[in-house]
Amino acid sequence: MTMHFFTPDRYHNTLGPHEPVLRVAHGDTVSAKTVDAHGCDWRGEQVAVKPNPQTGPFYVEGAEPGDTLAVRFDCLTPIRDWGFTSSMVAPDVLEPRFARELPAREWIRWRIDTTSGTATQETHAGALGTFTVPLEPMVGCFGVAPSGGQAISTATSGPHGGNMDYRGFRNGVTVYLPVSVPGALFFIGDGHAVQGDGEIVGTGVETAFEMQFTLRVIKGKQINWPRGEDDVNIFTVGNARPLELALQLATTEMVRWLQGDYGLELHAASLLLGQCVRYDIGNVYDPAYTVACRLAKRWLQL
Repeated sequence: MTMHFFTPDRYHNTLGPHEPVLRVAHGDTVSAKTVDAHGCDWRGEQVAVKPNPQTGPFYVEGAEPGDTLAVRFDCLTPIRDWGFTSSMVAPDVLEPRFARELPAREWIRWRIDTTSGTATQETHAGALGTFTVPLEPMVGCFGVAPSGGQAISTATSGPHGGNMDYRGFRNGVTVYLPVSVPGALFFIGDGHAVQGDGEIVGTGVETAFEMQFTLRVIKGKQINWPRGEDDVNIFTVGNARPLELALQLATTEMVRWLQGDYGLELHAASLLLGQCVRYDIGNVYDPAYTVACRLAKRWLQL
């Protein structure tokens, strides 16, 4: 198992059959720099175009269609002392008549302090005064090349991953993605120093990151939609519009997981989820919405 340090010199705004930037083996760890959602790097220089420029793809030896790629987010670290957000709630999440009266949005700069673990809005936040929140680093957009030779915009998401903006994609989480092409072709970018559920202003605190992750191939394990787990929970992700379809996809994938890996028949899985399931909202700003279906592992210690 090898540790790779990678600094990109080109970026992609689609997830698809692009030339790999690095070939890695099963079990290898990569530490890679990423740029912010508008293409500014760790020096503050514009090196790519929006939306969500991706570092990669990384070719994982041995990954073939029908396998699953496991990606553990070992360490997600902002490497720039500033970030930005939009100033205004997106029309998507407001009652339409109210949304018609929204003012034009502006870009708000934030100061990022990794020593204190905080992000502070640099302009006065009205009644909020000097507004400071704790850092909660997460990955907004990542995934593998989709099936059928497609190249899908980093503005949206699907079974391959993409722009999901789910707060659960944070340090210590392992994500599972369906492999559709040889080598999986894994992309990553769009680091958020902190973000509320839904990314309802269209951004988190967007900044450049150093992202360390470990890649493993699970041979012969076929899944339909992204899955994930940490020490406490397992979760599944559906990406679609309308929101209820995203919920349906996430719930179906959770039922499949409970049946296939935990040996629960449909009746038992239904009873368990009926009382213990939790739903989280990911992206509700971009073309596909994201819903996560989450279950505490303590219910699975049968």
